[in-house]
Amino acid sequence: MSYLVLARKWRPKRFAELVGQEHVVRALTNALDTGRVHHAFLFTGTRGVGKTTIARIFAKSLNCEQGTSAEPCGECATCQAIDAGRFIDLLEIDAASNTGVDDVREVIDNAQYMPSRGRVKVYLIDEVHMLSKSAFNALLKTLEEPPGHVKFLLATTDPQKLPVTVLSRCLQFNLKRLDEQQIGGQITKILDAEGIAVEAGAIRQLAKAADGSLRDGLSLLDQAIAYTGANAADGLLADATVAAMLGTVDRTRVGALLDALASGDGEGLLAEVAALAEFSPDWGSILDALADGLHRVQVKQLVPGAGIETDAIDIASLASALRPEVVQLWYQMALNGRRDLHLAPSPRAGFEMSVLRMLAFRPAEGGAAAATGSAPATATPRLTGAAAAKAALATETRSARPAHAAVSAPMPSPPSPPAAPPPPPPTRQAMPIASLAPAPAPSATSIAIDGERWLELVDSIALKGPARVLALHAAFVGHADNVLRLSLPASDDHLCSPLMVQQLADALAPKLGGVPQIQFETAAGNGETLHQRHERQRDARQAAAEETFMADPAVRHLMQHGARLVPDSIRPFDE
Repeated sequence: MSYLVLARKWRPKRFAELVGQEHVVRALTNALDTGRVHHAFLFTGTRGVGKTTIARIFAKSLNCEQGTSAEPCGECATCQAIDAGRFIDLLEIDAASNTGVDDVREVIDNAQYMPSRGRVKVYLIDEVHMLSKSAFNALLKTLEEPPGHVKFLLATTDPQKLPVTVLSRCLQFNLKRLDEQQIGGQITKILDAEGIAVEAGAIRQLAKAADGSLRDGLSLLDQAIAYTGANAADGLLADATVAAMLGTVDRTRVGALLDALASGDGEGLLAEVAALAEFSPDWGSILDALADGLHRVQVKQLVPGAGIETDAIDIASLASALRPEVVQLWYQMALNGRRDLHLAPSPRAGFEMSVLRMLAFRPAEGGAAAATGSAPATATPRLTGAAAAKAALATETRSARPAHAAVSAPMPSPPSPPAAPPPPPPTRQAMPIASLAPAPAPSATSIAIDGERWLELVDSIALKGPARVLALHAAFVGHADNVLRLSLPASDDHLCSPLMVQQLADALAPKLGGVPQIQFETAAGNGETLHQRHERQRDARQAAAEETFMADPAVRHLMQHGARLVPDSIRPFDE
């Protein structure tokens, strides 16, 4: 007897056996129970989440010999034929291999004939987005008004490729990706029924590797059973064996990496990397695992009552040893390292550089971030742009910490900074640009600017994104001794982040002969902002365009004979 893979052996045969997708099951159940069954349904979602399975159960509900209901009997000849894939009135069409208009015309021609055995003839078109444009056009009329004995069930993983005319003729149900708990629960249920012993870690790894697809999870389970020989009488689906099959790394290794980072143990960190290299791992997946561990540390810090996994990683110790800002910074470094891994000289070098970057921003005495190594503790490099913003997130001062400090030692609170003298009354916010280095002295070539010159500068500098928006909305107040005073509406205060101000100052530096120190004040600016000027000029062009259009003799003639002007439809020619 041939072996039946788990994904087919355990395919649900009733709505109650489905894992997840309760929102779809409820809608279809209500439609079947009330008799208000639409003629065309579209099931969308990623692979292996139940699109075709739901369509088959739906077809069985419509044709069960015991009557139309949401609970087909599963025992009659019709139900068994549908389960076996040989029911003559359930026509499953693979659109990936039947894309042409001739294939669709055959469907249309056969749709007019009554069912051979069942009450309803069901057309299940899988991967319907693969149909050609001409095939869609040929299907439209029949899809909108099919004979009463025909139902269309369409399934696709890419609904964006379907024409709007098709979407508008179907009831669309988007099937969700399954979470790890749902996939793990189904794997546990199947293994219990199959009598296969398993370790909890193996189930967790398989559920995570399934990536939201139950079918992928069961395929991996088949592979793991074959790989480990777990279907033997004394076999066991072991955590370590599944990890070796998947090429994943034991979480204890990830915990050791985080412990070395938290304690500033550079030698221990590189020793762990060398130990990992012996397994020829996927370095990107290790960065993913690091990010996952840091995520759980952050949850423990900020939402202590939330339930999180703590296996193999001492989440509590790391949460007490690390500042939340450092955890955020390390998490971002892990994501960036994962993204840039293909640019590194080798995957291992890219991984090492990512964790060494984290080591350079590890927590130190007083809760600051310190770089390990032979550099003196008082060395303070000048950072600008994105680097300055990231450094400011973690620290304002740098201090060294012994490399042998325990991971579980709680971090003392950072000392309160000395009180700053109150700012002058008109000043809302003073932002020195280079907070990690002394402000540059005014350049001898620095030039004075006024309100008009400010608008010319903003229009000429190369800025993008939020920094460009900040420059457009800032009004000129004054400029002297390399201090540029600007005003900004209170509604735009969110633009005054250190990073945005830094980018603006760097862009102005070539024009002003040096990096200026920028201050924002509550006093009104001298004149309009560049944004206001653009708005005024655009309004003037619009008014001139409308006046020119309405003065045209042909337009006047048309309007005198009943033509109607669509509001807001006139645009200047250059737009």
